[in-house]
Amino acid sequence: MFSLELPACHPGGLLASNPISITVDNTLSPSHTLIQVLCQDHKGLIYDIMRTLKDYNIQVSYGRFFANSNGSCEFDLFIVQADGKKIIDRNKQNALCSRLRMELWRPVRVAVVSRGPDMELLVANPVELSGRGRPLVFHDITLALKNLNTGIFSVEIGRHMICDREWEVYRILLDEGDGYHVPRNNVEEGVRKVLMGWE
Repeated sequence: MFSLELPACHPGGLLASNPISITVDNTLSPSHTLIQVLCQDHKGLIYDIMRTLKDYNIQVSYGRFFANSNGSCEFDLFIVQADGKKIIDRNKQNALCSRLRMELWRPVRVAVVSRGPDMELLVANPVELSGRGRPLVFHDITLALKNLNTGIFSVEIGRHMICDREWEVYRILLDEGDGYHVPRNNVEEGVRKVLMGWE
């Protein structure tokens, strides 16, 4: 759930139909590095990109955003480091591209696990270096569970250091007291779709 590696398949188990493409170009502008991003649209996409750049202390001087009707998005971002210079170092470029790719592929992590005889929904998202968490996560979780006619027995929200990053983790114990049982995969996929804005 907290892995920073990119697996070969989509979080729902399917192969990714819209791969993420990130390219770096230092030839187009004399004073800026151009980062071009092509990815699938989702709720909070601009937030995820800007949060990642902020974590790397990178400033955006100019940007262009275009969303296609088929759900894909293109970004052109002219960026500089905190010292106002281009990103020339290949290692820095690769680290930034790798982190952007990971953050855009899975901005929130969703899993349903067993907690004794009950089901527990786990939702986690990285916390900004400034200490802020992702907006509206709890609202979207409760909306998704309401749409699935699944009750909530208890909720724990906490922050944990995992893999050298701070994560905001929501632990929701689901209430299945009335005998109505929604399959785990449906809960996981339903919550993920609402969080990503795909529903």
